[in-house]
Amino acid sequence: MYRKNVRLLSIFNFLIGFTFFAPLAIIYFAKVSGSYTLGTSIFGVIMLSAAIFEVPTGILSDKVGRRYTMILGSCARVVAFIFYAIGLSYWFLVIGAIMEGMSRAFYSGNNEAFLYDTLADNGKEGEYKEHLGKTSAHEFNGLTLSAVIGGLIANVSFAYVMWLAVLSQIIMLIVSFQFVEPRSRHKEDTNIYAHLREAFTLFLTNKKLRLLSLSSILANSFDELAYQFRGAFYNTIWPIWAIGFANIVSNVTASAGFYFSGKILRKMKSETAKLLQSVFDKFINIISLVFPTILSPVLMSSTSFLYGVGVVAENELRQREYANNQRATMNSLISLGRSIGAALMTLVLGKTADVFGPRRALLMMVFMAFSVTYIYWIIYRNAKKSLA
Repeated sequence: MYRKNVRLLSIFNFLIGFTFFAPLAIIYFAKVSGSYTLGTSIFGVIMLSAAIFEVPTGILSDKVGRRYTMILGSCARVVAFIFYAIGLSYWFLVIGAIMEGMSRAFYSGNNEAFLYDTLADNGKEGEYKEHLGKTSAHEFNGLTLSAVIGGLIANVSFAYVMWLAVLSQIIMLIVSFQFVEPRSRHKEDTNIYAHLREAFTLFLTNKKLRLLSLSSILANSFDELAYQFRGAFYNTIWPIWAIGFANIVSNVTASAGFYFSGKILRKMKSETAKLLQSVFDKFINIISLVFPTILSPVLMSSTSFLYGVGVVAENELRQREYANNQRATMNSLISLGRSIGAALMTLVLGKTADVFGPRRALLMMVFMAFSVTYIYWIIYRNAKKSLA
């Protein structure tokens, strides 16, 4: 049974990434809504929706089972993409964004728990990390392949791209019905409000965790949002059919970064790796944006290798600071902060792009993200002092 579920989960994750329009989303949203401000606000709606639905969907997962939760998430995703594809107005996009946020909430924690429970049924919990890495990597494969196809088709018609995305998600829904519900039920505490006093006490007493949490929230508000917005800048340099090729570089190098992160972090401290990643990312982005050329999209995509290493390094640093009974609470609280921060910044980024253009808007985000680099420098400096 576990082999069937693992195989299906790999296909399922591939189809999550196989959406065709991911690198072009901001271009499509801005085209339908009429401005970058409204276009970027769709990303904010997705994030806020995911945060709001996180608690009830987490409870539902424990009540009705992992398989049915994945089916419900897939249904919500199909509905979301149908509204995106219809795209008659901004409000169709908003409804789609709410449904996509709900879908993400259904998947959040549940899909990992499904894999863990599946392996637990066969006494293979020790292989969880290996299987999680392998099944998760297929989402990058889906993103890579669909980015190229989507870019080429969008050059003919955006409508074709969006309805192909609907078709791929319908196939994903069909796949979700093939899963076998595991007998084990590994419960996760997904209630982000249940232990707030405990979480705030930890924030107050652990300076390093405060810095790591703040850096994670700010990085998502600036860096991650800017990444989603890159397509608008790329479209000022490259034709729309070529944008997907920049995402190939990004997805392939990110996948490699995740794959080799373990080896790299055995030779380099996580504090050092995270600081270097942040500095290199800002350096490359400033050069690419201040001196825009035909190579700028390739240069900006090349930072993804260190991004993969940096994500693992940051996660490892935070996990060190948690007590076992605080992990779920702290992760949920940080996730909520990341969602709210990014949602607020969507309005700032979109309005700036409408007034000054995508390039200057992205440059603004890069300079604001230096606050994150400064926090990582403090963490690095404190780590060196503790060893002295």
